[in-house]
Amino acid sequence: MATAKKVRKAKRAMSSARKTSRDTSRKTSRGSSKIAARRRVAAGRGKAKAKAKAPRKQTFVASHHHRDAFEGGLRSYAKYRDLGIAGATEGLARAHVIKMVPPCEPAVVSKRHYHDVDFQMIYVLKGWITGEYEGEVVTMREGSCWLQPPKIKHTVLDYSDDCELLEIILPADFETVELE
Repeated sequence: MATAKKVRKAKRAMSSARKTSRDTSRKTSRGSSKIAARRRVAAGRGKAKAKAKAPRKQTFVASHHHRDAFEGGLRSYAKYRDLGIAGATEGLARAHVIKMVPPCEPAVVSKRHYHDVDFQMIYVLKGWITGEYEGEVVTMREGSCWLQPPKIKHTVLDYSDDCELLEIILPADFETVELE
């Protein structure tokens, strides 16, 4: 009887060991498949990074306000103060303050056009400006900001005598296409 108990005890121990071994191997295979999946995802990320363009070198730049820093530019009814961003980003972006020249003359300013850009954002620093953007007339006031999608056809309709805007554009060099 003592030997029968020993045999049963040994069988239970072996069965328990096999069960533990199976559970461990399941956990290991699940764990290793998770690890393998993580490695595949990480490898995919590495490939995506390799395909992306290398970032352009950027340098620190600071621009301080000077009344005489405004000069002529794209439009005869506006003066521009370049903020040095184009040079600091090697042409990635341009930022300038635009001071509209008073008084607004609709015959001069209301020329339909678009800009061949990747990004264009305008923020009203002072005054107000009214424009037409593909059929929608909008007046932007001090503190207003808008995004002009690439190649949106638009027209400046009117602006206040004290109108000043901050404009950020990508890329720094772009083409303006006059439609009239």
